[in-house]
Amino acid sequence: MSAGSQEQQAAAAPKPRVPFWDNARFACIVLVVMGHGIQRITYDSDAALVTYLWIYAFHMPAFAIVSGYFTKSGPPTVRQMKRVITDILVPYVIMESIWTLVKFLVEGRSELNPTQPSWTLWFLLALGIFRLVLPYLALLRWPLAWSLIVSVGVGYLDNVDSTFSLARALGILPFFVLGWQLHRWKLVDRWRVVERQTWLIRATAIVFLLASVAVLATFIDLWRAIDLQHWFFYDQSYAGLGGDQWWAGGVRLVLIALAALLSAAFFVLLPRRETWMTTLGQYTMYVYLLHSFVLYPLRESGVLRGEEIPELYLVGMLVFSLLIAIVLSSGPVRKLFRPIVEPKPKWIFTDHRDAPPGPSRRDPTGAQRVLPPTATPER
Repeated sequence: MSAGSQEQQAAAAPKPRVPFWDNARFACIVLVVMGHGIQRITYDSDAALVTYLWIYAFHMPAFAIVSGYFTKSGPPTVRQMKRVITDILVPYVIMESIWTLVKFLVEGRSELNPTQPSWTLWFLLALGIFRLVLPYLALLRWPLAWSLIVSVGVGYLDNVDSTFSLARALGILPFFVLGWQLHRWKLVDRWRVVERQTWLIRATAIVFLLASVAVLATFIDLWRAIDLQHWFFYDQSYAGLGGDQWWAGGVRLVLIALAALLSAAFFVLLPRRETWMTTLGQYTMYVYLLHSFVLYPLRESGVLRGEEIPELYLVGMLVFSLLIAIVLSSGPVRKLFRPIVEPKPKWIFTDHRDAPPGPSRRDPTGAQRVLPPTATPER
């Protein structure tokens, strides 16, 4: 065999799987469920609000960073465009229709408005928007800087709102671009951050995370008075948040920097080796799309408004949220709900040859799955 053939085979060989990224995905989705699970308790407990603010300060930015890291910026192929339809748009229509029915049965709300995503569905549309704009940003110098300008600038526009999740998508766009840039710059490989961490780096991360909790706890009355949590949603203009001063964009810029640092500290503390959550981290979209149906009855029933012992409710919901994430990413749940979470409607395409034939090797966030030998994967 020639040296050239050996080099070609080496280049074509799949890269070894890095468990860290699956661990990171699962850790992020657990924070998502926890944040949604304890939201009602924050009205009665400062401890719950501190926990909630800490989670919301960085959990979706961290998720966006991981998603961006595994996204390609080149012109989309026909297969990739079809995957946007089958992996993002079709699940969105299905889940939004289900949510419309649920809200009609429980709340009597009969309007069907797919332009206003229900609860967690905004992130599906955000992923579609990210994929749409990234190839254009990649053509520019300093794409990360441009994404920051977009994120900060959109807050000054009152007419950019939750319609099609545009405000939130553009608001967290810098984190997605940051993830893509980290892969492009190969900083993760150069610094070997997914292989090991020194005790000094881990200690610094722990101190930073604890300091952020301390600041939140110390000034909790201020954060409650100014509704700080709404700044972490990235879904309103500055005027809508009560910050119509010219320097309000600087507040968002500070929060973006804080979210990036918190995400980095969070990632530093995650395990690098394969653990019990590594496989579960390949199926975070099941947790993301389904956990709201588990939490919805609890939120609407009012059982979480335990004014006498809210801290007990807080601990219980944090544990319960972890269990929800584990169960919803398990094999039986995936098998049962795959038709609505990962539908493959080949019949909607004029040409079936490039349509995804079976379970995807990657989900919309870029998670690469280890499929069973009997599966017919999308290639």
